[in-house]
Amino acid sequence: MGNYQQDAAQLLRLVGGKENIAAVSHCITRMRFVLTDPSKANIPGIEKMKAVKGTFTQAGQFQVIIGNTVSDFYNDFVAAAGITGVSKDAVKNAAKRNQNTLQRIMSALAEIFAPIIPALITGGLILGFRNCIDSLYIFEHGTKTLCDLSQFWAGLDSFLWLTGEAVFHMLPVGICWSVTKKMGSTQMLGIVLGLTLVSGQLLNAYSVAGTAEIPFWDFGFFRVNMIGYQAQVIPAILAAFTLVYLERFFRKICPAVISMIVVPFCSLLLSVTAAHFILGPIGWKIGSAISAVVYAGISGSFQVIFAAVFGFVYAPLVITGLHHMSNAIDMQLIADFQGTMLWPMIALSNIAQGSAVLGMVFLQRKDADAQEVNVPSCISCYLGVTEPAMFGVNLKYSFPFLCGMIGSACAAVVCVATNTTANAIGIGGLPGILSIKPEYMGSFAVCILIAVLVPFFLTCMAGKRRLADTAERAAIHPPTAPAEPYTLCAFLTGRALPLAEVPDQVFSQHVLGEGVAIEPADSTLVAPADGEISIVMSGSNHACGMKLANGMEILLHIGLDTVDMDGDGFTAHVREGDQVRTGDRLISFDPAKIKAAGHPAVTMLVITEPAEGCTPVFHTGKTVLAGRDTIITLEG
Repeated sequence: MGNYQQDAAQLLRLVGGKENIAAVSHCITRMRFVLTDPSKANIPGIEKMKAVKGTFTQAGQFQVIIGNTVSDFYNDFVAAAGITGVSKDAVKNAAKRNQNTLQRIMSALAEIFAPIIPALITGGLILGFRNCIDSLYIFEHGTKTLCDLSQFWAGLDSFLWLTGEAVFHMLPVGICWSVTKKMGSTQMLGIVLGLTLVSGQLLNAYSVAGTAEIPFWDFGFFRVNMIGYQAQVIPAILAAFTLVYLERFFRKICPAVISMIVVPFCSLLLSVTAAHFILGPIGWKIGSAISAVVYAGISGSFQVIFAAVFGFVYAPLVITGLHHMSNAIDMQLIADFQGTMLWPMIALSNIAQGSAVLGMVFLQRKDADAQEVNVPSCISCYLGVTEPAMFGVNLKYSFPFLCGMIGSACAAVVCVATNTTANAIGIGGLPGILSIKPEYMGSFAVCILIAVLVPFFLTCMAGKRRLADTAERAAIHPPTAPAEPYTLCAFLTGRALPLAEVPDQVFSQHVLGEGVAIEPADSTLVAPADGEISIVMSGSNHACGMKLANGMEILLHIGLDTVDMDGDGFTAHVREGDQVRTGDRLISFDPAKIKAAGHPAVTMLVITEPAEGCTPVFHTGKTVLAGRDTIITLEG
């Protein structure tokens, strides 16, 4: 077990218990739940947990942001819950029942692009680096680049294009592979299909506009243009889904004895034919139309309005998941116009949200607990990862999120007004400057300054007023000092364990209720709180029940299967109806006899009837002293 046993048990209760979890998995920073009834999740309670940086619901999943230690947290959670975690794919499939049609489309696009993003980031970094060495004329009075001065850098520039070309020109291969992987089809067929879209036999897509005569296949009574689809997104997606459904169709109707030959042959041949005869030209037109509309919005008479709207709404789009559409549009813009003005605005939105968090860092500089979330969230946001900032800080207080949106809109207006263009995507936040064309790096730097200063000052001004109002209300209506939390002390001296670690399914799976266990280091069971003895197991004396002053009822059970010992080694010091105080002796037992009988001596406290309105927090993973150390705290 790890360091999150207590937090994991608390989160389990707050999401509605084991019975409310249809599926659970985790990614690099988040726990991902599919809840049977999302309304049962106590979101305010979850967000108050120190281990939690924020929550949100997206694509039918309830996601809890933990941070880089989510893997350890997840392991403790599934152990505390007594369930088996499932794969991310299983979680996504379970979540689909909570999604509408549009959300399913967005989710599918996200899943297609997610495996490709690392390659896009790498390609973007490489192109950004090549920009710096072959396109920045900063030597000899602005007449030469680093490549002009050094053969080494010129050779490196040429060599690096090998990877850049593989990433962006061969993008359809990656898309076709990703689609077949997502849909559970034959991935190698997807790769081959993608290769036919970028074959060297075809006219490169980047050369179509400047070619007077396009080569073609002549079939006598009709012709088909031999055009490649380098960097094209929509044709690749259409072709890949055609392959998937053709393969499913032929696998369904084809006898198993010949399926190895018929299914891949027919599926691939027909999908390649459809891709070049029908889907490719249609996808090309669709993609060109979308990119033309976006490009017209960015470069037309109303470009400032378009930029302001896009810059303002992009952060909310991230919450809904609709922002994944921008990847396809960006790639289409790059293919059609050799650059995109959309991606710079996305990078600026990342920076603006990070700057709003920076304002909170300043406002809460004396709040150590807040800074544990603020500082890492700000840094990750400046590096292009926005979730911790938006969900952990900005949305929590609301006004920083709005300040970030305003700052993003201001920066986007200047960005588009100066025609700032990127030649790659994937690099967000401050490193996004590496994806910008060299001639626009200066204007992008100005936009970065706007995206930093505007949200920062707006957040500081708005936050100063908000915090002042809060302080004033607190002075007028001082909060009533909270009552001391109701606590239960250790009922034995020994090592406190989560109930999930007890080697008995009745206890570990909480069949009787939640609770805690102690591996005993002594031989006297004591009362964990004041109360009345409700039952003593007559004859065996191995267990007793108590009703506490707050109405909670508990069961104390010494060892596993010790009822079989018929009381040998057990002595009860109380009877039903006795009033006891914390630390009073209840039952003495002989650990040696329990061991000799072949039974574990681990002793359990199970909450059989919870106190109304209270949530138990279990303090485990440490050695406790009977009647002295707190083992359960009741919150609420």
